[in-house]
Amino acid sequence: MTASSPSPADFRQAYAGQPPWDIGQLQPALAEVADQIRGSVLDAGCGTGDAVLFFAARGQDAYGVDFVPEVIATARAAAAQRGLSAAFLVMDALALDQLPRQFDNVIDCGLFHVLGDADRTPYLRVVRHVLRPGGRLWLVCFSEQEPPGPGPRRVARGELESAFADGWEIESLERVRMQAAAHVPADAYSPGGPQAYRLIARRVA
Repeated sequence: MTASSPSPADFRQAYAGQPPWDIGQLQPALAEVADQIRGSVLDAGCGTGDAVLFFAARGQDAYGVDFVPEVIATARAAAAQRGLSAAFLVMDALALDQLPRQFDNVIDCGLFHVLGDADRTPYLRVVRHVLRPGGRLWLVCFSEQEPPGPGPRRVARGELESAFADGWEIESLERVRMQAAAHVPADAYSPGGPQAYRLIARRVA
């Protein structure tokens, strides 16, 4: 059975409370490499905007897109409260090619692993479109090493290697941990947090 991507309504329901992925800060797996993320940044599926705000606070040109209007409103309010210059747009990540510009970096922290089978290839195509040649995608997703249970689909290393075989150079593919929100029971995932992959891929011409 093939899996399909969640709808905006699914995410609205999740954001009616505090989603397990909304930790109020940059995911540690990205924070570890944040100093390597230089230049302009686009967060695909930015949610409440933690990653965008992190890079905007460092003075970088930072954009975020999400297809849930309510979370974009939250992100904009957070940027205004902190006096940060960051752009947030209501947009489906499958439509990134409609943006009128390109970026040095695209961040995907928890989006790829919720995409349905039919959406993965179109998604990576629009990510390539919005990245400058030589630009990098920084992707964090659940790993197949994480036992079955709550959360998104688990992604196998081979799936990532296959998805990025054409038009990309995989610079790094490492096992990392994701952090869940504080309210998530400690036994919901592996000790130390959900097992994940961090992939760094460079767009090649």
